[in-house]
Amino acid sequence: MSQTVMLGIAVTVVAGLVMGTSPWPLKLMRRFQYEQFGFVSMLIALLVIPWSITLATCPDVFRAIGEIDGVVLVRANLLSAAWGIAQVLAMLCFVRIGVSLTYGILCSVGATVGVITPMVFKASGIFAEAPDLFSSTGKTVMVGMAVMVFGVFFASLAGFGRERQQNDDQPERKTSGRFAMGLIMVLVAGVLSAGWGFCFTYSQGPVIEAVKAQGAGDFSASIAVWAIVLPGAALVNILYPAMLMSKNGSWNVLASKPGDLLLAVLYGLLFFIPSALLGEGMLMLGALGASVGFGIVQGMLILGGQILGFISGEWRGVRGTPRTHIYVAIVLLVGSMVILATANALAAE
Repeated sequence: MSQTVMLGIAVTVVAGLVMGTSPWPLKLMRRFQYEQFGFVSMLIALLVIPWSITLATCPDVFRAIGEIDGVVLVRANLLSAAWGIAQVLAMLCFVRIGVSLTYGILCSVGATVGVITPMVFKASGIFAEAPDLFSSTGKTVMVGMAVMVFGVFFASLAGFGRERQQNDDQPERKTSGRFAMGLIMVLVAGVLSAGWGFCFTYSQGPVIEAVKAQGAGDFSASIAVWAIVLPGAALVNILYPAMLMSKNGSWNVLASKPGDLLLAVLYGLLFFIPSALLGEGMLMLGALGASVGFGIVQGMLILGGQILGFISGEWRGVRGTPRTHIYVAIVLLVGSMVILATANALAAE
């Protein structure tokens, strides 16, 4: 395995770990609700940071954009908007069917779609050379994804068990029209959530070529891809919280808690860093990077979330079966990422 590939694996592992643990600023907020922290953090993550870096490091970026096929730009922004819609749906599903079930289904579906699709419908640039799904490498990837899905399943069971122990006085949820609609919504959200990886992988080839032709370096060109493809996501994830604040008359809350405002800005920074690392890591991994990179990030995202849960005390006092389930989930998730890394090594031979 080459040093570049090993570095790509390390970068994607860090990306997923940072993404999975990034919600910790939310636990410290005192007054901000979803509409306030969502508006500020997504404004920072999806527009301010990527465009600040791009404008500072990429010469003639707007001339470069003019050289890119409009179809590529529209498709990429539609894919990022799909991810933005998935984020909103997930928030609604937390209320309808619970956090654990939402998280489990969304991560399982999103990871599966995000990993398999680039092997069926080839992405741009170096990802166009990805092996076919039913090649020996593709079958190894599918085994890795099956193990990951089982890992997410056990993580979801652990979450259910933990919530039951900590909320024994709450009645069990019953299947209803509201619950059934929540299941449909989270399935849709799972599919759409893969747009986070797709908006980069299906556009980075022509975007990087155009930006580098104007004098941008490799890393700056990678950041420029995110700047160019994320306005679609921003349209959803900034306007929706803004609408909620207008509806609730809560714009004034933004200025009422400077500490919460800084935490929202920090969350936006912690959100963008994994995106930048994901893009760079996938490129380092080579032809199969669009699939393996996304899979590793998703696996580490789930692990990171569990690490944050342990550190923040969510598992304090939880005993018995739920703890067994979460330990099994961790082993399976780590195993799935080892299998995906092996598949990438096979593809590189």
